[in-house]
Amino acid sequence: MASFGKIARRTFLIGSAAVAGGVAFGVYAYRKPVENPLLAELEPGETTLNPFVLIDADGVTLITPRGDVGQGAISIQTYLLAEELDVDPQTVRTSFGPASGAYYNGKVAAEGMPFAAWDAGFLSTQARKAAGPAGKFIGLHITGGSTTVPDMYDRLRAAGASARETLKLAAANRFTLTPEDLKTEGGQVLLPNGDAIPYADLAAEAAALDPVSVEPRAPESWTWLGKPARRTDIVAKSTGTFRYGGDLVLDDMIHATVVTNPAMGGGVVSHDDSAARAMRGILDILPITDGFAVLADNDWRAMKAARAIDVDWGTPEGRLASSAEMWEAHAAAFTEENRDSRFADDGDVEAAPGNLVTAEYRVPFLHHAPLEPANATVRYRPERTEVWTATQVPIFVRDAVAAITGQEAEAVTVHNLASGGSFGHRLDYLWVQQAAEIAVQVPGRPVRLTLSREQDMTHGFLRPMAIARGRGTVENGTVRSLDLSIAAHSVTESQIGRAGLPAAGPDIAIVAAAWDAPYAIPDRRVTGYRVPAGVAVSSWRSVGASHNGFFFETFLDELIAEAGADPVEERLRLIHDPASRNVLATVADMASWTGPLGDGTGRGVAFTYAFGVPCAQIIEVSDTGRGIRLDKLWIAADVGRVLDPVNLESQLTGGALFGLGHAIHSEITFEDHTIQQRNYHEYEGMRLWQTPEVEVRALETLPTIRGAGEPGLPPAAPALANAIFAATGTRLREMPFARTVTFA
Repeated sequence: MASFGKIARRTFLIGSAAVAGGVAFGVYAYRKPVENPLLAELEPGETTLNPFVLIDADGVTLITPRGDVGQGAISIQTYLLAEELDVDPQTVRTSFGPASGAYYNGKVAAEGMPFAAWDAGFLSTQARKAAGPAGKFIGLHITGGSTTVPDMYDRLRAAGASARETLKLAAANRFTLTPEDLKTEGGQVLLPNGDAIPYADLAAEAAALDPVSVEPRAPESWTWLGKPARRTDIVAKSTGTFRYGGDLVLDDMIHATVVTNPAMGGGVVSHDDSAARAMRGILDILPITDGFAVLADNDWRAMKAARAIDVDWGTPEGRLASSAEMWEAHAAAFTEENRDSRFADDGDVEAAPGNLVTAEYRVPFLHHAPLEPANATVRYRPERTEVWTATQVPIFVRDAVAAITGQEAEAVTVHNLASGGSFGHRLDYLWVQQAAEIAVQVPGRPVRLTLSREQDMTHGFLRPMAIARGRGTVENGTVRSLDLSIAAHSVTESQIGRAGLPAAGPDIAIVAAAWDAPYAIPDRRVTGYRVPAGVAVSSWRSVGASHNGFFFETFLDELIAEAGADPVEERLRLIHDPASRNVLATVADMASWTGPLGDGTGRGVAFTYAFGVPCAQIIEVSDTGRGIRLDKLWIAADVGRVLDPVNLESQLTGGALFGLGHAIHSEITFEDHTIQQRNYHEYEGMRLWQTPEVEVRALETLPTIRGAGEPGLPPAAPALANAIFAATGTRLREMPFARTVTFA
C-alpha cells in the first residue's frame, strides 16, 4: 500500500497541478450540475432547458461549444444533439455559446496524464477519472487534442435526451397524458390523436420543470449517427456563403492592421509614420506593444500604409538569433540537468546484446499557416467589451482582454466564430490582445484587426524544432533494444506561460507517441530533454507526436532492416496491444503487403498510437526519372465508434497529407532573430500532382470513442521515409525531405 500511495501521489503531481485540486473537491462537487450560462443572456421569448438547448418562437438553437476550425466540430456536435432531441440537423440553428466553465473539456487533462492510452490498469483508470473533475473545476473551455468527439459524445446526447423528455413531460402535463403516450419528431411532440405541438409552444412549461434524466438511445436505433452524413456546413462552404471570423462586418467599424518588431519582443527604437499618415483612407496610427496599429477605412489601405512606416526596431536580449545557434542549443541539451522525463525504462538498454545501430534525426520549426489570416474584432466600452474572433480557448481570450481593458472578466463577452483553419494556431490569441489594445484607444467603435499574411507568418508561435538520438541493438534477426532520446522546447511551458498559468512537472508532449508506443521490445528506454526556453512554441497538429512518430518509427525501421526482418512482420511480433496489432494487420491486408517490390518501387510502413488512436499507414513510392513519386497511401485506424464515416475518412486523409506535405517541403528558419519565411511561396505544402491515391479503413474495436483530427498525421512522415529507403536505399533522417531527395 505504501508503494501504491507513493506512485499515485507522484502521478497526480506530475500530470497536472489541477488534477490534485480536482480530487480534493470530491465526487459530490463533480456531480453537482453546472450553472446554465444561457440563463444570463436570454432575450424576451427565449427559453433554455440546459446549457446546450435554446428555444424561441422560431425554433431550436443547439449550442455546439467546441470551436470549428474546419474539422467539422459544428456538424458532429449538431448531430449528437439532434439525434436525441429529434430535430433535423440540417435545419436547426447553432451557436458556439458563451465563454463558460459549463463547457469544460474533461478529456484534455486526461490526455496530459503520464499513462499510455492503451493502459487500462487500475492506476491509469483512476488518474483519468480524476482528470475529468479537474477540467470542470478550472473551467477548461478548450477545443484541442482531438477531444471534441470523445468529450462531447455522452454529454451532448444526454443533454438532447433530457430536453426531449422534459418537453414530452410538459406536453403530457398540458393534455393530461403520460410521456409514454407521446412521441417526438422534427422538433415537435406528437400526441396520440395525431396533433403535433412544436417545441417552441412547450418550451416555457418545460423550463419550469425539473429536467428529466434519461439514458441516450442505443446506437441500433440511431437515425443519423453512424451513417454517411452530409456536414451541416458543406453547402455554405461549397457555395462561398459560409461566414468566417474575418467576414464579420459591424456598423461604424474601423479596419486595422499591425506592424510589430519582426524580432518578437525587441521593441521600437524610433519611427517615422508621416508617409503612412498621408495615405488615402488612413484614420490614425497608434502605439501597441512591440509596434504600431494602422487604422483605416478598409483592410488593404491599412496594410499598404503599415508597409510605409519607417521603423528602427530594437533587438531582443538574451535570445539566440539564428537557426544554426538553435540547433547547437538543442544538440547540447542531452544532459542530466535538462532531463525532463523518462516514462519508459524497461530492461537494461546499456547492457543489451547484439549488433549496435545508432542514428540522429532532426525536424525543424513549423508554422501553422492556416489559410484565413488571424483576425479579431473588439468593441470597448467602459461598461462592457465585446470580442468577435475564432478561438479554441474562449475563456483564455476573455481573461486576456479583461487584463488589457482593466475590466472584470464578467464584463467581457466573447462571441466565438468559425475559423478558416487553425492546426493549433487558434489556441493562441496575440492578435486578439492587439485588437483590444487598439479598441481601448478608440472607445465605442468596433475595431476589426486583420493581420497581413507576412505579419501572421513572422509572428506565429511555432511547432518546436527537435533532435532525437537513437541507439539500439538487433540479435538473431529481431530487435532486442531501443534507446531513444529527444530534445525539444516545452510546448506546455510556453503556451501555458503565455496564459499566465504555471506549468508543473514533465511535458509529455516532448516524448508523446514514443514513450507509449505499444512495442514489447525487451530493453527499451525513451528520455525527454527540455531545451531551455527560447523561441515561443505552440501546439501544432498532433503536437509532439508530429515529430516523435518520425523519430521512433524511422529508427525502429532502421533496426528492423539491420536485423534483416520484414518491417510489417517484425512490428506485428513486437506489438503487445491487440487493437494496435489489428490495425497494423489490417493496413497490411489493404495494401497486399508482400515485402520488397524492387525496380525502383518501395513501400514503407509506420504505426503510431496518438491521441488514443492506433493508426497504421503504408505508402508506395516510385523512383522516377524526375524524382520520387507518391503512388498510393493506405490508412487504417481504430476510433472505437464511427459517428460520421465520411468526415472520419476526410480527417484521417487530411491529417496524413498535411503531415506528408510538411515532411517533404516545410521549415521555418531564423536569421537575426527573425523568421525568414514570410508567405506561402517560401513555405510550400503538398501540391495536387504530388498527392497519392488514398484508401482508408476505420475499425471499431476500442472500448472508448476517440477523435480523428490528429492521429492520421504522425505515421505519415515515417512511412514515407521508410518507403524511400525501400525504393532507393537512402535513409532520411532530417526534414524537410526535399533537402535530400527530389520529388516528382
